[in-house]
Amino acid sequence: MSKGLFITFEGTEGCGKSTQIKLLAEHLQALGHRVRLLREPGGTPIGEEIRHTLKHSEHNHAMTAEAELLLMNASRAQIVREVIRPALAAGEMILCDRFYDSTTAYQGYGRELDLEKVKSVIDFAVGETKPDLTLFLHVPAEVSAERLRSRQSTLPFVRDRIEEADRKFFERVAHGYGVIAAIEPQRVKFINGAQPMDVVCKTIWEIVQPRVPKVGRW
Repeated sequence: MSKGLFITFEGTEGCGKSTQIKLLAEHLQALGHRVRLLREPGGTPIGEEIRHTLKHSEHNHAMTAEAELLLMNASRAQIVREVIRPALAAGEMILCDRFYDSTTAYQGYGRELDLEKVKSVIDFAVGETKPDLTLFLHVPAEVSAERLRSRQSTLPFVRDRIEEADRKFFERVAHGYGVIAAIEPQRVKFINGAQPMDVVCKTIWEIVQPRVPKVGRW
């Protein structure tokens, strides 16, 4: 049985995941926990190459939804075996920016692939390695779009193929996340990501804290 804790963060574009992952990691580290931050796709040398192919390559315009699904899970299969399982066995706390719920939402609902086939591919990639807790940061579509525009205007532009999808795609993705949260309410916790950053941070800690083992004198 794993000694560590595996927490994943999910949500549509611009939901604030990156900020909240960093804040939670700092809080946990201050309490004496060993924390590992990961992202999907990516997290390993192989996974980062796959990430570039999926999101940023100038040669990925013709990529099919099926190829996207398989590449996402190739990266996932690698990070599960190379990083996640050993880290959990060593007692680390893993905070991962996206995991398999993203595939269900984006490739299953968003790309409209057969959900049973999507699940089969995910199951093959992860085996028994499942998150202990998933934090789903939800923001309305208009908030997501505005945050995305703001991010692109303030940071050096890097093409992201996923972000090029139309609004209908992201509406299907958001619906998919809602279905996932409804099916697994014990694991997937819905958080209003449109609230002020400190309020979201406080809400996340209230959810996470009961699951965190005490270390040392704590």
